[in-house]
Amino acid sequence: MKRLAFLTSGGDAPGMNAAIRSIIRSACSRGIEPWGVFRGYEGLLAGDLIRLGWRNAGGIVHHGGTVLKTARCPAFREKEAQARAADLLRSRGMDGLIVIGGDGSMAGAAALQELGIATAVVPATIDNDMYGTEETIGYDTAVNTVLESVSRIRDTAASHDRAAVVEVMGRHAGHIALAAGLAGGAEFTLVPEVPFSREAIADSLMAMQKEGRTNSIIICAEGAADGQELAAWLREKTGIDVCATILGYIQRGGPPTARDALLGAILGAAAVDGLAEGRSGFLAGCVNSRTRLISYEEAFRETRTLYTAGYDLALRIGAGCCIRP
Repeated sequence: MKRLAFLTSGGDAPGMNAAIRSIIRSACSRGIEPWGVFRGYEGLLAGDLIRLGWRNAGGIVHHGGTVLKTARCPAFREKEAQARAADLLRSRGMDGLIVIGGDGSMAGAAALQELGIATAVVPATIDNDMYGTEETIGYDTAVNTVLESVSRIRDTAASHDRAAVVEVMGRHAGHIALAAGLAGGAEFTLVPEVPFSREAIADSLMAMQKEGRTNSIIICAEGAADGQELAAWLREKTGIDVCATILGYIQRGGPPTARDALLGAILGAAAVDGLAEGRSGFLAGCVNSRTRLISYEEAFRETRTLYTAGYDLALRIGAGCCIRP
């Protein structure tokens, strides 16, 4: 392998720059030319590639976002666009491509693999919803961002005798909500994977009020309920002052935690090593502190489920009690 292209795609995630740094320097250490692609698949179709070197990786690991920029590219779902990208990579002499991103980004990598381009995926999404790795890059930082926000919201909720609904990201996966609910001691945690009863929450809030507990935190994944609408319903139902905060994109920004920066370094190097050693069509994950390369077929076939032990613990200790209907 002489030339290796790499890009970041889809939503940004803290730790992407750590993966970029690791890819550049791992490639250089093997005598491989690293070529960065700006703005994901959109930039690839435009031929926006640049040769990078060891020094280009300096001073980026502690920054959030991605120095290569990122974009969503609906056009890349079309076979014609995929064929153009494969032809462009061949014309530029690229022997492989590493894609840093989530499930949608992996679908693009898999399409290029079928067209004869050696590809690998470094899983990076705050949702932590990709099979084949215990954590995705960006997840730990997002959870810590939510925890800091919840701590601040709880202070003001306690001062005003309020209940607070905190809506976090997770349209289809409740990993952020569950982890933040457990670690932050939320009274209620709502996730898309588990149905819940609004009436049960309302009854619990009123019972807590009678017992003298005048403030509470309800962490709600966006796929479980609309935070603003839920807060309004609870106010109407209980007569309790219930406010809502939508955390939104604050969860995707900021410098990575040590855990995410380390994960980015490990998985970036694993992707380079796998391609350099002749493997392709894989996701580079980390399980039990060991790197693991799994095929796209397995990664797509299996589903990353909610952390069952954590969910059961939340039910048991009430540190994030998911309410069953």
